[in-house]
Amino acid sequence: VQLQASGGGLVQAGGSLRLSCAASGRTFSSYAMGWFHQCPGKEREFVTSIKWGGGSTYYADSVKGRFTISRDNAKNTVYLAMNSLKPEDTAVYYCALDVGLGWGRGYWGQGTQVTVSS
Repeated sequence: VQLQASGGGLVQAGGSLRLSCAASGRTFSSYAMGWFHQCPGKEREFVTSIKWGGGSTYYADSVKGRFTISRDNAKNTVYLAMNSLKPEDTAVYYCALDVGLGWGRGYWGQGTQVTVSS
């Protein structure tokens, strides 16, 4: 499985960005896909995820009401709509695919930088 993330960039506080993550390869094994972020000097943290079947979504408290995860099953792609961005959202964002064994035993894409200026 390969994951290709895109859509990062520089935006002012209060602005919006949309990240995309396209999965290719043995994607039929997908259980869930999600986004994590890593701020400078900190560990990677969970942001949001969506189950491939059923579409249940989960969010970190820090992004509830501002970020929305969605999926396009036909394109094997997940999206992260980020609104009302804050400087503390600045991080490298990684998409990940869970095959049902936990994120640590799944697949990860390359990161995409999101920078929110104040």
